[in-house]
Amino acid sequence: MEKIPLTDRKYVPTFIFVTSLFLLWGVAISMGDVLNRHFQKVLGVSLAQSGLVQFSIFGAYFVMGIPAGLFMKKYGYKNGVLLGLFLYAVGSFLFIPAAGAESFGFFRVALFILACGLATLEAVAHPFTAALGDERKSEQRLNFSQTFNAVGTIIGPILGGFFILGDVLTGNTQSDLFSVKMLYATIGATVFAIAVAFFFTKVPPLQEARNAVGVQRGYKELFGIKHFKWSVIAQFFNVAAQGGTWAFFINYAIIYIPGMSDQHASYYFSLSMGMMLVGRVIGTYLMNFVAPNRLLALFCLGSISMCVVISQHLGWISFACLIGLQFTFSIMFPTIFGLGMKNLNDLREKASSFIVMGVVGGAVFPPLMGYVADKTSVATAYLLPIICYFMIFLFAIKFYKPEESN
Repeated sequence: MEKIPLTDRKYVPTFIFVTSLFLLWGVAISMGDVLNRHFQKVLGVSLAQSGLVQFSIFGAYFVMGIPAGLFMKKYGYKNGVLLGLFLYAVGSFLFIPAAGAESFGFFRVALFILACGLATLEAVAHPFTAALGDERKSEQRLNFSQTFNAVGTIIGPILGGFFILGDVLTGNTQSDLFSVKMLYATIGATVFAIAVAFFFTKVPPLQEARNAVGVQRGYKELFGIKHFKWSVIAQFFNVAAQGGTWAFFINYAIIYIPGMSDQHASYYFSLSMGMMLVGRVIGTYLMNFVAPNRLLALFCLGSISMCVVISQHLGWISFACLIGLQFTFSIMFPTIFGLGMKNLNDLREKASSFIVMGVVGGAVFPPLMGYVADKTSVATAYLLPIICYFMIFLFAIKFYKPEESN
């Protein structure tokens, strides 16, 4: 059997850098869930209102998806990365005046701009990674890169727990928001430095399939491809489940585990992200033997089982399943992305934009779960993601099949 390398040797330095971007947005995404809890305490917002943190983050993906794709199409992958890093840094720096204003609305604006940067990076990094080698290894390559995204999601709650939730409430809002301001100022400076470094990095020419196609196809042709349309739907429900699961993880811990503090709950959140890292490492390896769509279907069934136990609020047993849920949905995002872009060739950049826009599911579900949690309980709200995993399961067993690209 032919042995296909994960990436070509000439692309290794670029592949390493692009993979590091997955870590950067992992930090930012998981930090939003720490902010969710902190704003509840410091700014006095409800569970449903705090879900608007995720709405601001994931809503940016919907707004920025097509512009990012058009920018990438015109100016190339490298400039797309630079634009994403610039917006990421600007959004981070806006946390400084937001903290000064003590405004939940201002924080959401800062998060929205930051997330526009994340959306741009995701729209660029996924097709960029897919283009760095043989297409037959695209799902495995994306899962490998997404492993470092999982590393970022581990780092985010640790930073948030130590620098944000570790502070004892003083009753002075400015004092309680100072750590938020300083942490995001540091993140902004770091991201800006990385952007400068990448500006001077030489990216080798990519032998993209679209260059071999004489006629450039448009959106009409793209939306005539069934497996692509279903990948957008599956990604919507995947990130909806993920966003809701993360948004109320800390709330679940402090409600159902006696003696659990906010800070310790954030560390358990980081531990759960470790499970996602393990899941992606194991999933990447298993794809050498199991078809990606079949592995995706199995992980969906595992996620459904976990949600049932979580909803029963059985103390540490249910909490352990909440931690383990990160393992079972670990491979979903990159695998859906890779399956959705199969055989698209010249439509790859357009497709990437819409799959990234599917991330808007993460904006819809946290407020919905927050509403259910306010009306019933946080545990009951964890039944809602089962709907999402069922839709992904349908994609994995039936609607994933790629059509031949002409």
